[in-house]
Amino acid sequence: MIMLKFKVHDTPELPFRKAVKKPIPINCVQMEVEFEVETLEGTLRGRAGDYLMMGVNGELYPCAREIFEKTYDWVE
Repeated sequence: MIMLKFKVHDTPELPFRKAVKKPIPINCVQMEVEFEVETLEGTLRGRAGDYLMMGVNGELYPCAREIFEKTYDWVE
């Protein structure tokens, strides 16, 4: 079996297509202190100012403040 390997910042020559995340509201809270959360990928850390996110299946995970501000809008 062939295993493909990709390196950081090395864009492979593949037929990429554009996609947009579905607008599914999720719950989140901006944390004032550093935090850790156990995920299926292991224990992940968040910094003060990052967000603790709750996914559609109730899973918790951190999201860096910079990423949150680029990819999320508030739902009224």
